[in-house]
Amino acid sequence: MKLDKLTPMLYTTDLKETVDFYVQTLGFKCKSFEIEWGWASVFIDNIEIMFSLPNDHIPFDKPTFTGSFYFKTEQVDELWNNIKDKSNVAYPVENFDYGMREFAIHDNNGYLLQFGQEINETKK
Repeated sequence: MKLDKLTPMLYTTDLKETVDFYVQTLGFKCKSFEIEWGWASVFIDNIEIMFSLPNDHIPFDKPTFTGSFYFKTEQVDELWNNIKDKSNVAYPVENFDYGMREFAIHDNNGYLLQFGQEINETKK
């Protein structure tokens, strides 16, 4: 079996607000916005994320996810400087013993987004 790509599909109750957050705050581009179908898609580089309104047959109170979405980058400090004042910071940029320099924010839905760079690639 060969798998080529993973594209998360995240629930949101406000497609426009969510697309605006990813485009304006994180620099994604909107690939598709289908309000009549209740879904949208954003992308940046090799990353694509889809958003949808909750399915009617699935109970839904608010967006939840028991993990995080981890984005690897080669420009963690530049990204941190661009995002820190425009988002809900979970933890600021710092070096970790496991070899990563990273930070985390919450998106407009509360999903945890982490951004990390291997320390040997960063300026120490």
